[in-house]
Amino acid sequence: MEKIVKPLSGFLALVISLVLFGLSIFLVISGASNNNPLSVIFGVLSFVAFVFFLKGLMIIQPNHSRVLSFFGKYVGTVKANGLFFINPLYSTQRMSLRSENLQGQTLKVNDKMGNPIEIGAVIVWKVGDTYKAAFDVERYMEYVRIQSEAAVRHLAVSFPYDNLEDEKAEITLRDGGDNVNHILEKELTDRLSTAGIVVQEARISHLAYASEIAGAMLQRQQATAIVAARAKIVEGAVGMVDMALKKLSAENIVELDDERKAAMVSNLMVVLCGEKAAQPILNAGTLYN
Repeated sequence: MEKIVKPLSGFLALVISLVLFGLSIFLVISGASNNNPLSVIFGVLSFVAFVFFLKGLMIIQPNHSRVLSFFGKYVGTVKANGLFFINPLYSTQRMSLRSENLQGQTLKVNDKMGNPIEIGAVIVWKVGDTYKAAFDVERYMEYVRIQSEAAVRHLAVSFPYDNLEDEKAEITLRDGGDNVNHILEKELTDRLSTAGIVVQEARISHLAYASEIAGAMLQRQQATAIVAARAKIVEGAVGMVDMALKKLSAENIVELDDERKAAMVSNLMVVLCGEKAAQPILNAGTLYN
């Protein structure tokens, strides 16, 4: 479990180390010139003390931290910024607390219906628990990358690309929008919590059919759109024909028997449902001649 510690300010230790460095130089030079071995020994000891204090100094930049351990035992994490002095025997591990972007590579996987698709995601994450990131996983940045790919693959196989083959699908990758992103974010949070990683945002950045079926799926989508448009046109044409017949009958404009109604319906449907404008033809005779 992460433990936050705040070490001593490093400015006093910096002053002491500079004084010791100057004293060591003075004692060594003075002892060598006066042939005084004791002064040289104290000079060497002063220099050793200078190195000791200097090694204990550390600078932590904003949104960075240091994980401290003492001969394999976790001591704590320093998240404060500035110059500090710690036990020189402590081992330190630098760790950034900044938010980072992970642009995952485009993966080729099969969706729930078995269709090959291409999918990629952008993930915004940061280290939340430095203890877990440092000691619970090996190389936490690589862990984030691999687990993110696994989460995107699992998302792809859990839902169909669209509802062309699964009309009862409540969520599809193409139309899911925020729901799909929320599901991906939740799965990433579950997977990366072991490493103490906080997932701030996860979004699908690339989604398409694989190249080998993209053309066929495009034709299928176009055919579906054409059928839907035709159905709408026919529905509207039937309504207009029904309205025209009722209007003619209600206002006694003309009396039509069943055969004339059938002919009128046929002509109106051709005019209303045709792809091109109908060419008018004048009938100088009667319907029966």
